[in-house]
Amino acid sequence: MTNPIPKYLLAVASLLLPTAMHATTQAAGLLVADGGFGGKLEIVQQEVHVTINNGIAVTQIDQVFRNTENRIVEALYTFPVPNGASVSNFSMIINGKEMIGEVVEKERAREIYSSYKTQRRDPGLLEQVDYKTFELRVFPIPAGAEQPIHITYYQQLDFDHNQATYVYPLATTTTGPVDATTKGKFAFTIDVKSEIPILQLVSPSHKEDFVISSVSANYTRASLEVTEGDLNRDVVIAYDVERPQTGLDLITSKFKNEDGYFLLSMTAGKELEELATGMDYVFVVDISGSMANDGKLTLSRAAVESFISALGAEDRFELMTFNTTPNLHFGELAQVSDANQQAAHEFLASQRAKGGTELRPAIETAYRYRDADRPLNVVVLSDGMTEVREQAELLAAIRSAAAGTRVFCIGIGNDINRPLLKQVAENAGGLAAFVSHQDDFQRQAQAFRRKLMRPVAANVKIEIEGVGSYDLTEDELPDLYFGAPIWLSGRYEKPGRGLITVSAEVLGQPFQQALEFEFPESNEQNPEIERMWAYQRVQGLMDAMRVNGKSNQQIDEIVRLCEGYSIVSEYASFLVLENDAEYARWSIQRRNATRVGKDRAAQAQLRKQLDSLRESSLAQLGPSKQQLVSTSSETGSSTPATTSQADASSPRTSTDPTINRPGDLNFDSRVRPSSGGSGGGAIDPITGLVAVGVAGASAWAARRRKLKQS
Repeated sequence: MTNPIPKYLLAVASLLLPTAMHATTQAAGLLVADGGFGGKLEIVQQEVHVTINNGIAVTQIDQVFRNTENRIVEALYTFPVPNGASVSNFSMIINGKEMIGEVVEKERAREIYSSYKTQRRDPGLLEQVDYKTFELRVFPIPAGAEQPIHITYYQQLDFDHNQATYVYPLATTTTGPVDATTKGKFAFTIDVKSEIPILQLVSPSHKEDFVISSVSANYTRASLEVTEGDLNRDVVIAYDVERPQTGLDLITSKFKNEDGYFLLSMTAGKELEELATGMDYVFVVDISGSMANDGKLTLSRAAVESFISALGAEDRFELMTFNTTPNLHFGELAQVSDANQQAAHEFLASQRAKGGTELRPAIETAYRYRDADRPLNVVVLSDGMTEVREQAELLAAIRSAAAGTRVFCIGIGNDINRPLLKQVAENAGGLAAFVSHQDDFQRQAQAFRRKLMRPVAANVKIEIEGVGSYDLTEDELPDLYFGAPIWLSGRYEKPGRGLITVSAEVLGQPFQQALEFEFPESNEQNPEIERMWAYQRVQGLMDAMRVNGKSNQQIDEIVRLCEGYSIVSEYASFLVLENDAEYARWSIQRRNATRVGKDRAAQAQLRKQLDSLRESSLAQLGPSKQQLVSTSSETGSSTPATTSQADASSPRTSTDPTINRPGDLNFDSRVRPSSGGSGGGAIDPITGLVAVGVAGASAWAARRRKLKQS
């Protein structure tokens, strides 16, 4: 089921048991004492509460561990990094009081933590080890004692047109045997609030385990509670909304006497329909040794076969595997036919995972299939575990793609290099997708393929005037795909009306439109976007270092952002000390304690709103007053008449007017002062103009095909 700390698979790392077991296991749930000798700590209970507010997820995890040893131990466990998530709080209960952690430069945090071990006092340390793994250390845990911990992280959800997916990773590759169950209660609750009406919510991973309640058209709750919960599987939640249309949405955060923050998204709507035009595909499948773990190669085969089976008669494709060298199947672009699809299936079935990973030669080989008259899509299925020394060369090769060539990356499971795959795809005008083992794989494959088949807006530029915007997270925006929003965040100095101008090319046709948005003087409802802004800035600096190498100036800026906004990275860690006096002794400012206070105040306000909606929904159950009057008059009895209850999971199609619009999110051009700001997105004008651009480009493409055929 789930584990309170995002996927906390608790396992001893190689630095603890360098000569111990080497077998890999899929699971989360074992916390091993440092020095181990077979000892372990139990997960007594864990509770996870997720709140998704218009696509922004806040995950709060509470776990209690018990030391089963007859000695004081130091505990270590590791867990994979959630896609796009920023760990924003780590706290421990020490002497009956919650001590909130602070982010400190990594080496200094490790030194401070180590200094307490000889004193047997209560520090905790949460580190990001590399691009995919966190480690949490707790010391000391006395013999037989319990230790509660709390972790919070934020993330923007992955959307595909009208469906959002939330994954709480648990399954991962660890070392040694694992007891993947909780000893007591495991509870998982998710509240989904959406400005666009929610049609349905499902769990592909735990279809029969969740109770789902549709409280209103814009709010759905799902919950799961078990004893001795299974921590072997990711928890996957997917929900459908009514239908986003092309437009801009704005969320802001601003506290008194501080510059504001904003998060702007641009989403392509349904008017960008599929074109009946042939495309070329080169599927590049990683068969290096690392793909043997976690069932990655098996799922990669399934993904490619799903794509190939959905190709149209006008498409052509090549199939390539690689480890240290590329291995071509057809040697040319093959027409789609039953025979060629069967040949591809047999070729994939014959492949075995072995050898190293060198992606650059495979990418350069795929580029050679470019036909000047047709788009080329290079679809890479890999875990991205390429050597660090090759990454700069790979990214340079990616940028050398000819016009009309895009690279798409699909990562499967949790043990993958998400930052590299995302950067590879976006640098070549494509995008990346990451799929959990427990998700509905066909659903994800079909959704990803839809993006490839839809028109895109290229050379997208967004300019903001009138509010003194600065420190934007993107210097160059990615292309806009059907079902994949573009996100841009930044800061602003001057509240008031801001003019946002969007320009792009839609299938070669120019498009431009300007919209007005209100950037408020005060909005304390969305403080989480402040950390998300800083997280994106850190990721941008990390991307630059993969291309150009590390520099002290960039590392210093990463540390400054991490300490200032309480973000864990490879250069800064969360440190929990015993009391406020200990923080003062080390001259560590209590920035995160202040920030957590703001976050919790906003979350409490949202919970109050959701509680009110649930109470209103419950008040509608039972007989209506009219029924009671009717029953009483007919029978002379005051016994209430019974009515049937609607299926709580049935789709909802009407907007609930009782929901206040959070932050500055708005899907029309009207200003709503009661929302705590205003939003924008003159949806109809944008939809109309983009549709004109698509229609013109589509007609031009059709004329060109006819001329070639004549």
